[in-house]
Amino acid sequence: MIAIVSDLFFVARIRETARLAGVPLVFARSLQEIEAALADGARLVLLDLTGGFDYAAVFAALERAASTPPVLGYTTHALARQTQPWHARCGRVVTKETLTQELPELLREGLR
Repeated sequence: MIAIVSDLFFVARIRETARLAGVPLVFARSLQEIEAALADGARLVLLDLTGGFDYAAVFAALERAASTPPVLGYTTHALARQTQPWHARCGRVVTKETLTQELPELLREGLR
């Protein structure tokens, strides 16, 4: 799994949940790190849609990958409208609250 996350609180939570679930996890913050993680093969990309990343570049890197994993985007209720342009490029978009509740299952099983 690749996590593209800027919120340090969520980095810690995601890291610990992945460890407990026994799921390999790579955090990527730069385009080069994202491309390297995609080259290693990933079953899921967790993308913080509120993190201020260059989303056009992130999605372009995903499209260039030999095998494109599904993208789970997350946002907040307050920023849902602002992040709307990227929702269609994700397999699923959830709020941070939903992500917190469903993260162990999503890490183990991926998107359905």
